[in-house]
Amino acid sequence: MCPACIPSAALVAGSVMSTGRIAALAMKLGFSKKNRGKKNGPNNNSKNVQKGEMTMATMNAITNKTEEAKVVPQAEWVEARKELLRKEKEFSRLRDELSRQRRSLPWEKVEKNYVFDGPRGKETLADLFGGRSQLIVYHFMFGPGWKEGCPSCSFLADTFDGAAVHLAHRDVTFLAISRATLPEIEAFKKRMGWQFKWVSSFGNEFNYDYNVSFSKEEQANGKVYYNYDMTEFPPEEGPGTSVFYKNEAGEIFHTYSSYARGLDPMIGTYNWLDLTPKGRDEDGLAFSMAWVRHHDKYDDGCRVDAKQQYVQPAKADASCCEKERA
Repeated sequence: MCPACIPSAALVAGSVMSTGRIAALAMKLGFSKKNRGKKNGPNNNSKNVQKGEMTMATMNAITNKTEEAKVVPQAEWVEARKELLRKEKEFSRLRDELSRQRRSLPWEKVEKNYVFDGPRGKETLADLFGGRSQLIVYHFMFGPGWKEGCPSCSFLADTFDGAAVHLAHRDVTFLAISRATLPEIEAFKKRMGWQFKWVSSFGNEFNYDYNVSFSKEEQANGKVYYNYDMTEFPPEEGPGTSVFYKNEAGEIFHTYSSYARGLDPMIGTYNWLDLTPKGRDEDGLAFSMAWVRHHDKYDDGCRVDAKQQYVQPAKADASCCEKERA
């Protein structure tokens, strides 16, 4: 999830039902055109933030606003909570409808014979299903020659091991694919202590066909095709997830792909943070995930540079990987 995480209050509501119903829900949940461009929640103190600079005044305002929350008797609190519960249930119903419409999308047949480098040797896309009919691929931002995988993708990957076990019992194989070479993937995976399957698309067109890798020529144009639109995207790799189905005849179909903030529901830590008084606490950061580290790089004295934009992981010394694609 990284540089393309563009906030959108209507993300989960988009394309669910009629525009009128979505607009009505937005009003119910407290969104309006007037405040669409503003930060939501108690952290909004834009007057104290100038071009990504998180001043001490801003930080104090966030803390003070949280500590000055309205305190009421239990009966009044329960009434307020029940009103929010009503909105949460409506949100859940719309999310269910959105999921139904996602499952109703038309499919496209996969015609290419992609071959990947895996722990057990060469594997085709069909092999990756592992005897199941459904395959979920996480497009992990890790390019050939990089010293390590993307911190934000690693933020998601910390939850993959547990999920993969359960998905396997619902006829779903889950794995990650990156353009880094298999030795690079294996070394980083070992460092992070992960067990989920992760294969390399180095040398094939898979990442490019699913719009999560960009050639130097594409980047030189200033915009690349990502998340179904031409957009500015500095890194050479992008995050995403793609879903495939294989029928009894062995035919493979691409059923769904999601990118950018469409991956937000899959970030378990964010879902927990959204329950807390401070929320994600990212207002004032030029790049919302500037605080995220690889889980082996956190320390108690860690400071966040509020002006820092997304930085692609550094590359190792030039190697044959540099020549792989101009």
